[in-house]
Amino acid sequence: MDTNVRPDTMKRITTPELALAFIDEQVKAVREQVGDKKVLLALSGGVDSSVVAALLIKAIGKQLVSVHVNHGLMRKGESEQVVEVFEKGLDANLIYIDATDRFLGKLEGVSEPEKKRKIIGEEFVRVFEEEARKLEGIAFLAQGTIYPDILESDGVKAHHNVGGLPDDIHFEGLVEPVKLLYKDEVRVVGKALGLPSNMVDRQPFPGPGLGVRCLGAITRDRLHALREADAILREEFDNCGLSKTVWQYFIAVPDMKSVGVKDGKRYEGWPAIIRAVNTTDAMSATIEEIPYSVLHKITDRITHEVEGINRVLLDLTPKPIGTIEWE
Repeated sequence: MDTNVRPDTMKRITTPELALAFIDEQVKAVREQVGDKKVLLALSGGVDSSVVAALLIKAIGKQLVSVHVNHGLMRKGESEQVVEVFEKGLDANLIYIDATDRFLGKLEGVSEPEKKRKIIGEEFVRVFEEEARKLEGIAFLAQGTIYPDILESDGVKAHHNVGGLPDDIHFEGLVEPVKLLYKDEVRVVGKALGLPSNMVDRQPFPGPGLGVRCLGAITRDRLHALREADAILREEFDNCGLSKTVWQYFIAVPDMKSVGVKDGKRYEGWPAIIRAVNTTDAMSATIEEIPYSVLHKITDRITHEVEGINRVLLDLTPKPIGTIEWE
């Protein structure tokens, strides 16, 4: 039996009762797999890793060691928020690692999307291996893999927690308790575990972070512009209420420039591309309509407040034919 294939008989988790039954099942499975050994978890603060953290804390308590790696590809203020929420709110055994220079150094000059994803994925594992050597009894690596990750890794694109793992991984095995769930099911499980709504309903953020939204070869200046533009988009979506109705929204900045005018002078800058989609299972997605008044405000703020951006574009491509992320 292929443990990476969702059985036809598996019910979709749509109610608290089904979620609690799933949690009980996974708690037993994790305890049987792990025994008295320790587990290392990549805790990004996103929906998937947060739910896995809560589930594993329920199953094995202090045997779980959560590690938050700041790879320099997080959204503005995100790493600081993750540390505050998980250390104070969930009393997690959390280790914070700032590996910004390490990741950006490895990614320098790399433009091919699959290579970028694999570099980020392998560096994540290497960081965890190094951290595991400092700790006693770490035997397993936990991951927030969900079912769309597995499906999309079959001929579409590699995910850092599926196709990006190196063959010589130095852990006894992987702990992936939500790998057969779709995103909407993960949220139901998170609520049943008692996680706060602002964590469970948080929009998805890819494992490679802004690395797959800073399109092409990543540079620090363009990455900074992307981070600032994305923060403005999120702030304006919060202000107008779209953050409550749109499943995922973000900015992508490609490695190309166009001519603009600023202060009466020629000004070359990058375009900021807005993407806003709705979906239930991440396998297909529709485009969310954004009022022109909101688009005008976002455009005005980004082009005036973010150094290096001189155009704002809107992506109207559904999935399929386009994937939700650009890379």
